[in-house]
Amino acid sequence: MELNQGQLDALVAIADYGSFDAAARQLHITASAVSQRIRALEAAAGQVLISRGTPCHPTARGEPLVRLGRQARFLYDEAAQALTAAAAVELPVAVNADSLSSWFRDVFTEVTNWGGTSIRVRVEDEGYSQELLRKGDVLAAVTSDPAAVQGCSVARLGALRYVPAAAPVLVDRFPRDAFPDWAALPVVNFNDKDDLQHKMLRRQGVEYGPPVIHHVPSSADFYQAVVLGLGWGMIPEPQARAALAAGELVRLSEDVIDVPLHWQRWRLDSPKLATLTTAVRAAAGRHLRT
Repeated sequence: MELNQGQLDALVAIADYGSFDAAARQLHITASAVSQRIRALEAAAGQVLISRGTPCHPTARGEPLVRLGRQARFLYDEAAQALTAAAAVELPVAVNADSLSSWFRDVFTEVTNWGGTSIRVRVEDEGYSQELLRKGDVLAAVTSDPAAVQGCSVARLGALRYVPAAAPVLVDRFPRDAFPDWAALPVVNFNDKDDLQHKMLRRQGVEYGPPVIHHVPSSADFYQAVVLGLGWGMIPEPQARAALAAGELVRLSEDVIDVPLHWQRWRLDSPKLATLTTAVRAAAGRHLRT
Protein backbone atom coordinates (compact mmCIF):
# COMPACT_ATOMS: atom_id res chain seq x y z
CA MET A 1 0.00 0.00 0.00
CA GLU A 2 1.54 3.28 -1.16
CA LEU A 3 0.94 6.18 1.22
CA ASN A 4 1.28 9.80 0.21
CA GLN A 5 1.94 12.51 2.82
CA GLY A 6 -0.34 14.95 1.04
CA GLN A 7 -3.17 12.43 1.22
CA LEU A 8 -2.52 11.81 4.91
CA ASP A 9 -2.45 15.57 5.56
CA ALA A 10 -5.88 15.85 3.93
CA LEU A 11 -7.22 13.04 6.11
CA VAL A 12 -5.86 14.68 9.28
CA ALA A 13 -7.27 18.08 8.29
CA ILE A 14 -10.74 16.61 7.79
CA ALA A 15 -10.47 14.88 11.17
CA ASP A 16 -9.46 18.18 12.78
CA TYR A 17 -11.88 20.56 11.05
CA GLY A 18 -14.88 18.39 10.22
CA SER A 19 -15.41 19.10 6.53
CA PHE A 20 -13.71 19.02 3.14
CA ASP A 21 -14.12 22.78 2.73
CA ALA A 22 -12.54 23.55 6.12
CA ALA A 23 -9.71 21.12 5.42
CA ALA A 24 -9.11 22.85 2.07
CA ARG A 25 -8.84 26.24 3.75
CA GLN A 26 -6.38 24.87 6.27
CA LEU A 27 -4.21 23.24 3.58
CA HIS A 28 -4.52 26.21 1.18
CA ILE A 29 -5.86 24.03 -1.64
CA THR A 30 -9.29 23.57 -3.20
CA ALA A 31 -12.01 21.35 -1.76
CA SER A 32 -11.86 19.38 -5.02
CA ALA A 33 -8.16 18.67 -4.41
CA VAL A 34 -8.93 17.46 -0.89
CA SER A 35 -11.64 15.17 -2.28
CA GLN A 36 -9.24 13.77 -4.90
CA ARG A 37 -6.62 13.04 -2.23
CA ILE A 38 -9.13 11.24 0.00
CA ARG A 39 -10.50 9.18 -2.91
CA ALA A 40 -6.96 8.16 -3.86
CA LEU A 41 -6.13 7.23 -0.26
CA GLU A 42 -9.34 5.21 0.10
CA ALA A 43 -8.61 3.44 -3.20
CA ALA A 44 -5.11 2.54 -1.97
CA ALA A 45 -6.47 1.35 1.39
CA GLY A 46 -9.46 -0.45 -0.12
CA GLN A 47 -11.56 1.00 2.69
CA VAL A 48 -13.87 3.92 3.38
CA LEU A 49 -11.77 6.17 5.63
CA ILE A 50 -14.08 9.18 6.07
CA SER A 51 -17.70 9.14 7.16
CA ARG A 52 -19.29 11.87 5.05
CA GLY A 53 -21.64 13.67 7.41
CA THR A 54 -21.95 16.86 9.40
CA PRO A 55 -19.33 16.92 10.65
CA CYS A 56 -17.17 14.49 8.69
CA HIS A 57 -15.11 12.15 10.84
CA PRO A 58 -12.69 9.25 10.32
CA THR A 59 -14.12 5.75 10.27
CA ALA A 60 -12.67 3.04 12.52
CA ARG A 61 -10.48 2.04 9.55
CA GLY A 62 -9.42 5.62 9.04
CA GLU A 63 -8.31 6.35 12.61
CA PRO A 64 -4.98 4.43 12.36
CA LEU A 65 -4.13 6.44 9.24
CA VAL A 66 -5.00 9.70 11.01
CA ARG A 67 -2.57 8.71 13.76
CA LEU A 68 0.07 7.80 11.16
CA GLY A 69 -0.49 11.11 9.39
CA ARG A 70 0.06 13.09 12.59
CA GLN A 71 3.19 11.11 13.44
CA ALA A 72 4.65 11.50 9.98
CA ARG A 73 3.91 15.23 9.90
CA PHE A 74 5.48 15.72 13.34
CA LEU A 75 8.69 13.93 12.31
CA TYR A 76 8.76 15.79 8.98
CA ASP A 77 8.38 19.17 10.70
CA GLU A 78 11.06 18.31 13.24
CA ALA A 79 13.51 17.29 10.51
CA ALA A 80 12.67 20.35 8.40
CA GLN A 81 13.32 22.65 11.35
CA ALA A 82 16.69 21.03 12.01
CA LEU A 83 17.70 21.56 8.37
CA THR A 84 16.18 24.93 7.54
CA ALA A 85 15.20 26.66 10.82
CA ALA A 86 11.55 26.32 9.79
CA ALA A 87 8.56 27.34 11.92
CA ALA A 88 8.05 26.03 15.45
CA VAL A 89 7.37 22.34 15.91
CA GLU A 90 4.15 21.72 17.85
CA LEU A 91 3.98 19.25 20.74
CA PRO A 92 0.33 18.32 21.49
CA VAL A 93 -0.04 16.73 24.94
CA ALA A 94 -2.91 15.75 27.23
CA VAL A 95 -2.71 16.70 30.91
CA ASN A 96 -5.31 16.39 33.65
CA ALA A 97 -6.45 19.67 35.19
CA ASP A 98 -5.02 19.05 38.66
CA SER A 99 -1.57 18.25 37.30
CA LEU A 100 -1.76 21.30 35.06
CA SER A 101 -2.48 23.56 38.03
CA SER A 102 0.32 22.13 40.17
CA TRP A 103 3.41 20.11 39.25
CA PHE A 104 3.16 20.32 35.43
CA ARG A 105 3.87 24.05 35.58
CA ASP A 106 7.54 23.17 36.03
CA VAL A 107 7.43 21.78 32.48
CA PHE A 108 6.29 25.16 31.16
CA THR A 109 9.32 26.73 32.81
CA GLU A 110 11.52 24.33 30.84
CA VAL A 111 9.69 24.95 27.54
CA THR A 112 10.40 28.68 27.79
CA ASN A 113 14.07 27.83 27.23
CA TRP A 114 13.45 25.77 24.09
CA GLY A 115 13.69 27.56 20.78
CA GLY A 116 11.38 26.63 17.93
CA THR A 117 8.95 24.59 20.04
CA SER A 118 5.31 25.23 20.85
CA ILE A 119 3.27 23.14 23.25
CA ARG A 120 -0.46 22.56 22.81
CA VAL A 121 -2.16 21.27 25.96
CA ARG A 122 -5.41 19.31 25.89
CA VAL A 123 -7.04 19.18 29.33
CA GLU A 124 -8.45 15.71 29.94
CA ASP A 125 -9.11 13.53 32.96
CA GLU A 126 -6.22 11.16 33.63
CA GLY A 127 -8.57 8.20 33.27
CA TYR A 128 -9.59 9.17 29.75
CA SER A 129 -6.52 10.74 28.13
CA GLN A 130 -5.31 7.45 26.63
CA GLU A 131 -8.15 7.71 24.11
CA LEU A 132 -6.55 10.88 22.73
CA LEU A 133 -3.31 8.92 22.25
CA ARG A 134 -5.17 6.09 20.57
CA LYS A 135 -6.75 8.48 18.07
CA GLY A 136 -3.47 10.32 17.49
CA ASP A 137 -4.82 13.64 18.78
CA VAL A 138 -1.83 14.01 21.13
CA LEU A 139 1.68 12.62 21.05
CA ALA A 140 1.97 12.18 24.83
CA ALA A 141 -0.31 12.20 27.85
CA VAL A 142 -0.44 12.11 31.61
CA THR A 143 -2.67 9.12 32.34
CA SER A 144 -3.67 6.85 35.20
CA ASP A 145 -3.56 3.78 32.92
CA PRO A 146 -0.35 1.73 33.31
CA ALA A 147 -1.13 -0.31 30.17
CA ALA A 148 0.54 1.22 27.14
CA VAL A 149 -1.64 2.27 24.21
CA GLN A 150 -0.60 0.47 21.02
CA GLY A 151 2.43 2.22 19.57
CA CYS A 152 3.25 4.00 22.82
CA SER A 153 5.68 3.54 25.69
CA VAL A 154 4.67 4.13 29.31
CA ALA A 155 6.59 5.19 32.43
CA ARG A 156 5.34 5.66 35.98
CA LEU A 157 5.60 9.25 37.22
CA GLY A 158 4.43 8.87 40.81
CA ALA A 159 1.20 9.57 42.67
CA LEU A 160 -0.67 12.84 43.07
CA ARG A 161 -1.95 12.93 46.65
CA TYR A 162 -5.37 14.40 47.45
CA VAL A 163 -6.49 15.52 50.91
CA PRO A 164 -10.11 16.10 52.04
CA ALA A 165 -10.40 19.77 52.97
CA ALA A 166 -12.99 22.45 53.67
CA ALA A 167 -13.18 26.07 54.74
CA PRO A 168 -13.54 26.55 58.54
CA VAL A 169 -16.73 28.58 57.97
CA LEU A 170 -18.33 25.60 56.21
CA VAL A 171 -17.46 23.19 59.01
CA ASP A 172 -18.89 25.63 61.57
CA ARG A 173 -22.23 25.59 59.73
CA PHE A 174 -22.60 21.84 60.26
CA PRO A 175 -21.69 21.22 63.92
CA ARG A 176 -21.77 17.65 65.17
CA ASP A 177 -20.27 15.70 68.05
CA ALA A 178 -18.39 13.49 65.61
CA PHE A 179 -16.40 15.79 63.35
CA PRO A 180 -16.95 16.11 60.46
CA ASP A 181 -20.58 15.49 59.52
CA TRP A 182 -19.77 13.75 56.24
CA ALA A 183 -23.40 13.02 55.38
CA ALA A 184 -24.50 16.67 55.73
CA LEU A 185 -21.59 18.67 54.31
CA PRO A 186 -22.13 19.93 50.74
CA VAL A 187 -19.49 18.73 48.31
CA VAL A 188 -17.75 20.17 45.25
CA ASN A 189 -17.12 17.87 42.26
CA PHE A 190 -14.95 18.80 39.31
CA ASN A 191 -17.29 17.16 36.75
CA ASP A 192 -19.27 13.97 36.23
CA LYS A 193 -16.05 11.98 35.77
CA ASP A 194 -14.75 13.06 39.17
CA ASP A 195 -15.34 10.35 41.79
CA LEU A 196 -12.66 11.28 44.36
CA GLN A 197 -15.16 12.84 46.76
CA HIS A 198 -17.47 9.84 46.56
CA LYS A 199 -14.54 7.49 47.17
CA MET A 200 -13.73 9.38 50.36
CA LEU A 201 -17.38 9.35 51.44
CA ARG A 202 -17.52 5.58 51.02
CA ARG A 203 -14.38 5.25 53.14
CA GLN A 204 -16.20 7.24 55.84
CA GLY A 205 -19.22 4.94 55.70
CA VAL A 206 -21.46 7.26 53.67
CA GLU A 207 -22.93 5.21 50.83
CA TYR A 208 -25.33 7.83 49.50
CA GLY A 209 -24.46 11.23 48.09
CA PRO A 210 -24.65 14.40 50.21
CA PRO A 211 -27.77 16.61 49.92
CA VAL A 212 -25.94 19.29 47.89
CA ILE A 213 -23.37 18.59 45.15
CA HIS A 214 -21.79 21.48 43.24
CA HIS A 215 -19.89 21.09 39.93
CA VAL A 216 -16.98 23.42 39.18
CA PRO A 217 -15.06 22.19 36.09
CA SER A 218 -11.90 24.26 36.52
CA SER A 219 -9.08 23.25 38.82
CA ALA A 220 -8.32 26.79 40.01
CA ASP A 221 -12.01 27.63 40.47
CA PHE A 222 -12.67 24.29 42.17
CA TYR A 223 -9.98 25.15 44.69
CA GLN A 224 -11.40 28.64 45.22
CA ALA A 225 -14.91 27.24 45.64
CA VAL A 226 -13.68 25.03 48.47
CA VAL A 227 -11.71 27.88 50.08
CA LEU A 228 -14.80 30.12 49.93
CA GLY A 229 -16.95 27.50 51.67
CA LEU A 230 -19.14 26.32 48.79
CA GLY A 231 -18.44 22.72 49.78
CA TRP A 232 -15.65 20.36 50.74
CA GLY A 233 -13.47 18.64 48.19
CA MET A 234 -10.40 16.51 47.57
CA ILE A 235 -7.60 19.00 46.94
CA PRO A 236 -4.20 18.09 45.45
CA GLU A 237 -1.67 18.22 48.27
CA PRO A 238 0.72 20.63 46.47
CA GLN A 239 -2.19 23.02 45.87
CA ALA A 240 -3.62 22.75 49.41
CA ARG A 241 -0.38 23.08 51.38
CA ALA A 242 -0.29 26.90 51.72
CA ALA A 243 -4.02 27.27 52.50
CA LEU A 244 -3.84 24.59 55.19
CA ALA A 245 -0.84 26.32 56.79
CA ALA A 246 -2.66 29.69 56.73
CA GLY A 247 -5.86 28.28 58.21
CA GLU A 248 -7.90 29.03 55.09
CA LEU A 249 -8.63 25.31 54.84
CA VAL A 250 -8.89 22.55 57.43
CA ARG A 251 -8.35 18.87 56.82
CA LEU A 252 -11.44 16.77 57.40
CA SER A 253 -9.46 13.57 57.90
CA GLU A 254 -5.92 12.25 57.90
CA ASP A 255 -7.10 9.82 55.24
CA VAL A 256 -5.80 10.58 51.73
CA ILE A 257 -6.27 9.30 48.20
CA ASP A 258 -3.21 8.77 46.02
CA VAL A 259 -3.84 8.77 42.26
CA PRO A 260 -1.00 7.05 40.35
CA LEU A 261 0.07 8.89 37.22
CA HIS A 262 1.94 7.63 34.16
CA TRP A 263 3.48 9.26 31.10
CA GLN A 264 2.55 7.67 27.81
CA ARG A 265 4.17 8.85 24.59
CA TRP A 266 4.39 7.79 21.00
CA ARG A 267 7.25 5.38 20.40
CA LEU A 268 9.07 7.69 17.97
CA ASP A 269 12.73 8.56 17.57
CA SER A 270 12.20 12.27 18.22
CA PRO A 271 14.67 14.56 20.01
CA LYS A 272 11.91 17.03 20.97
CA LEU A 273 9.66 14.34 22.37
CA ALA A 274 12.58 12.87 24.30
CA THR A 275 13.40 16.30 25.75
CA LEU A 276 9.77 16.82 26.75
CA THR A 277 9.70 13.41 28.42
CA THR A 278 12.83 14.24 30.42
CA ALA A 279 11.27 17.52 31.60
CA VAL A 280 8.00 15.82 32.59
CA ARG A 281 9.72 13.07 34.56
CA ALA A 282 11.94 15.60 36.34
CA ALA A 283 8.94 17.74 37.34
CA ALA A 284 7.04 14.71 38.55
CA GLY A 285 10.04 13.61 40.59
CA ARG A 286 10.05 16.93 42.43
CA HIS A 287 6.34 17.01 43.30
CA LEU A 288 4.67 13.59 43.15
CA ARG A 289 4.66 10.90 45.81
CA THR A 290 6.77 7.83 45.11
